[in-house]
Amino acid sequence: VQLQASGGGLVQAGDSLRLSCAASEPTFSRYFVGWFRQAPGKEREFVSHITWSGGITYYADSVKGRFTISRDNAKNTVYLQMNSLKPEDTAVYYCAAAKFYRTIVSAESYDYWGQGTLVTVSS
Repeated sequence: VQLQASGGGLVQAGDSLRLSCAASEPTFSRYFVGWFRQAPGKEREFVSHITWSGGITYYADSVKGRFTISRDNAKNTVYLQMNSLKPEDTAVYYCAAAKFYRTIVSAESYDYWGQGTLVTVSS
C-alpha cells in the first residue's frame, strides 16, 4: 500500500488545517491508520489513530479536543482535522497504516508510511 499525505502548510496560531492520507488501493479500508509527527530535533511522536471501520479513535493528550481523525473508505482516505493550532504543533506529519491492531502509539506497529507533509504554525 502506498500512502500520500497532503494538506500541510503555513498557518497562524489558532487557525485550522485538514491533512489527508490517500492510499493507492481499496484494501486500505481494512487497515488501521495512524498519524505521527516529528518536529525538528525531536523524535517522531504519536498523534492519532483510527480503526479500520472508523468506529474507534485515539488521540495524544497534546491534541485531544483540537484534532479529529476520520476516514472515508470509499475514497481510500484518512483525514486529520486540526483546529486551534499552536506553534508547538509545527512538525512534519506522517500517516501510517497497519494490517493488525498492535501498540498504536508505537511507530514500529505500522507497516506502511507516507512521505510526510509539513505543518508550520506561526505565533
